[in-house]
Amino acid sequence: MKLMRIIYDHQIFTWQNYGGISRYFCELMDQFSADPCIQYTLALRYSNNENLRQRSSLISHWSGKSVFWSGWPSQVSHLIQNTTPHVDPLNLFRINKFESVRLLKKKEFDLFHPTYYDPYFLKRLGKKPFVLTVHDMIHEIYPTYFSRWDILKKGWKKQLIENADAIIAISKNTREDILRLTNADPDRISVIYHGNPFESLKPLLSDKTDPVPPEKKYLLFVGNRAGYKNFVFFIRSVAGLLKNDAELSVLCAGGGSFSQRELCLLRDLGILSKVHYVPIDEPTLRSLYRNAQAFVFPSLYEGFGFPLLEAFSCGCPVIASRSSSLPEVAGEAVSYFDPENAESIMQGIEVVLSDSQYRDSLIRKGYDQLKLFSWKITAHETKRVYDTLIN
Repeated sequence: MKLMRIIYDHQIFTWQNYGGISRYFCELMDQFSADPCIQYTLALRYSNNENLRQRSSLISHWSGKSVFWSGWPSQVSHLIQNTTPHVDPLNLFRINKFESVRLLKKKEFDLFHPTYYDPYFLKRLGKKPFVLTVHDMIHEIYPTYFSRWDILKKGWKKQLIENADAIIAISKNTREDILRLTNADPDRISVIYHGNPFESLKPLLSDKTDPVPPEKKYLLFVGNRAGYKNFVFFIRSVAGLLKNDAELSVLCAGGGSFSQRELCLLRDLGILSKVHYVPIDEPTLRSLYRNAQAFVFPSLYEGFGFPLLEAFSCGCPVIASRSSSLPEVAGEAVSYFDPENAESIMQGIEVVLSDSQYRDSLIRKGYDQLKLFSWKITAHETKRVYDTLIN
């Protein structure tokens, strides 16, 4: 098979320190590192991205003199400068964008795969094809939850969708949203699922060495709590349950410390002592999943829903919204509720807490559902999309 020369650009690795999109591209590149038919380059000079740091093997594919600029200890010191540059975010963007443009101008590639939605590259591609991965259409569906700058990016996304030679949608639901909200050619859209976020990690730690001592009884909420993530409505819905059960609490993993508005809400509901924020790294997060009574995912919209697979892989029962892509990804391994109905949320949680057999059945189904998702499959199907355009 003909050698494919791919360029991935800087965007998500400039803007995102940690998150699902950068993890997706890292997993993809990790799989392609072992493929003799693919030669890829990450057009990047500086990065503060945790997913990249954890995969030292990817550093050799950086196009520039690679630097983690936050001062992290180098695991590959022969490839990373010892000095830590002081780079403000705006200059970081300019430097990395210049590096991506430099490689595009050389034209020594067969296909371009941008990592986000800035259309800066369109006038520099010439006749070279590009593939766009669309992770969701959340800005288009819930514009009031985003700033004016994000609305600008919404226009960028539409422009790229309608100009892409091929589009990868990460769920059937996302594909349907793309077709409903843009003029994309349906024949150019391929649905390719993500793999398990914890697939390549070591087995879970034993109970004796858990990084976070397990609470007696807690529900787990993971990640960003703003807007469409529906945290405020969720916490209002379970306030009565928390008050009536002396042992039950809610742990919020990641997403930043509580804002003053959130603290005021918890105080007004009388549950300030029952809801706690926990900063996380991967070992901590996995420990929290494993020891939780259940992971609750009340989001109004998700393009895919990484936390579902994270919970499944840790043996954590899941209670989630029957909305957007979540039923598509989770199948029958989840107890569903209406995310805009407080009584539905309460009932969904209570049945899992009160019925140990049902809880155990969700755990078993979660393990089974997890078998459908693999980064190896993701990479194989992505390579087929590349091959169609190149050959």
